[in-house]
Amino acid sequence: MALRINDTVPNFTAETDQGEIKFHDFIGDNWAIMFSHPKDFTPVCTTEFGAVAQLADEWAKRGTKVIGISVDSAEDHVKWKGDIESFAGAKAGFPIIADKNLEVAKLFDMLPSEAYLPDNPTPNDSATVRSVFIVGPDKKLKLMMTYPMTIGRNFGEVLRALDALQATYEKPIAAPANWVPGDDVIVALSLDDAAAEAKYGKLDKKLPYLRFAKAPA
Repeated sequence: MALRINDTVPNFTAETDQGEIKFHDFIGDNWAIMFSHPKDFTPVCTTEFGAVAQLADEWAKRGTKVIGISVDSAEDHVKWKGDIESFAGAKAGFPIIADKNLEVAKLFDMLPSEAYLPDNPTPNDSATVRSVFIVGPDKKLKLMMTYPMTIGRNFGEVLRALDALQATYEKPIAAPANWVPGDDVIVALSLDDAAAEAKYGKLDKKLPYLRFAKAPA
């Protein structure tokens, strides 16, 4: 069965360039983002890892651990980080999983179950592996997105999505389209007007079912 929103994510063990990890232990009480790539030493992937490295302070401010995953060895990851850091002008301090046998990719449905890597694989052999998974402190999958091999991800959008997830986590509110921190939020229909105003203050009622309020601190 495919991994779905609010499923508990698999608790896999894997080698990284920083040693062995068990995924749930790596997450701990934090939020976590796992982002996958077809292969080391490839152009789009290098720009993406660089973007993640440049956002290190932003992930830390949000109590979020980031971890990459690629199909090459931990030794290759160490070498590749030199290129990433040179390009990005920032330290790539996060670990990268060495998913040589596609075990983690299959656990998270990044590839068809029958996928395999031949000897001397090219990026085309794992072309669908360009995904993002945001996991909450409860170890449940909160968001996932997958891009084709030719499109580099917008990690500003990943950061925005993380902000929205954290702002609405375990609260009866939702983030509207294009929401950014500081914008009003939508109050859930589980609260009537009186309960909503008692909790969030004056409502801006656009429609009977669309009610905005100031985002809670």
